[in-house]
Amino acid sequence: MDHLHIGIMSGTSLDGVDIALTRFSEQPRRATLVGALCMPFSSSLRNDLLSLCQPGADEIRRAGLAAEQWARLAAEGVHRLLARHDVEATRISAIGSHGQTIRHHPESGFSVQIGAPALLAELCGIEVITDFRSRDLAAGGQGAPLVPAFHAWLLQDPAQSRALVNVGGFANLTLLGTDGRIRGFDSGPGNVLMDHWAQRHIGQPFDSNGDWARTGQVLPELLEQMLADTYFQRPAPKSTGREYFHEGWLQQHLSRRNAAPADVQATLLELTARTIADALASCGPLPAALHVCGGGAHNGLLLERLQSLLGDCRVSTTAQLGVDPDWMEAMAFAWLAWRCQQRLSGNLPAVTGARGERILGAIYPA
Repeated sequence: MDHLHIGIMSGTSLDGVDIALTRFSEQPRRATLVGALCMPFSSSLRNDLLSLCQPGADEIRRAGLAAEQWARLAAEGVHRLLARHDVEATRISAIGSHGQTIRHHPESGFSVQIGAPALLAELCGIEVITDFRSRDLAAGGQGAPLVPAFHAWLLQDPAQSRALVNVGGFANLTLLGTDGRIRGFDSGPGNVLMDHWAQRHIGQPFDSNGDWARTGQVLPELLEQMLADTYFQRPAPKSTGREYFHEGWLQQHLSRRNAAPADVQATLLELTARTIADALASCGPLPAALHVCGGGAHNGLLLERLQSLLGDCRVSTTAQLGVDPDWMEAMAFAWLAWRCQQRLSGNLPAVTGARGERILGAIYPA
């Protein structure tokens, strides 16, 4: 039996809300992307959400208003997507909404996502399942990353090991062994520092294809100084976010340096590539291939650097596996909603560090 679900995801890149209409089947095991779209954030909403990632005045009120705006934007996107594909809302089993993470502190046992799920259910007339991290955190886990469970369900192959990396604001690694073993963790910054630097110095939301970074030169001393951060040596399970790697972290490393902006950009790209490659190498023999998804899949220079660092491990995107790299995460949250409705676990203790498998999600009926 086929099941239609919608996944809604906005990540640490803070560029907009990704919405994926997905059909799942168990026999054969399949996830089919029916349609997808992105609803870009207005500059004001992006700034509001970004400001909530750090302590500030009147946070509760500002978070409430931003959550409502986020839900209204997401609902508009849901209606557009369903109309585009001539699908009635009554055919959708549920919406899996990740919301927008504004704080992630697994070391203190909490992670906060906002997205006004009750309002989203009201506006869409569809059941909304959200708050996927809390139960894993309650069971002693990191609450993240959650997407490796979807990777394993969809892509694990007893004939060949596979590695995937989602390069959004942060880089999340998944390793799928032929023996059924699954590992996953955040290797460190993905696009977050590069995007910040591009916005500051060239007035663009990101460095398209890595073209600006290509004009600079890697600064070896700066790179080694950043690589010495203890996060990169910390064993898994581990996850991170803007609370750790942010403008202040970068400025600390740049203090008393008079570096050309393009050289800093090249170094930040190398930091992302090196930490992904080093994390992969720390897990044992390299797999035959690394499949990239997320916005980083469109950064040609990043893919080149990964290929150079990984040698015989072939670097490609998840399109090679039949999954559009732009919509992998949104599809994953649609899948988590489906799992919740079936009362099946959605976490992987080997990835998050939780004490066991747990059913994830809080339900807001239509």
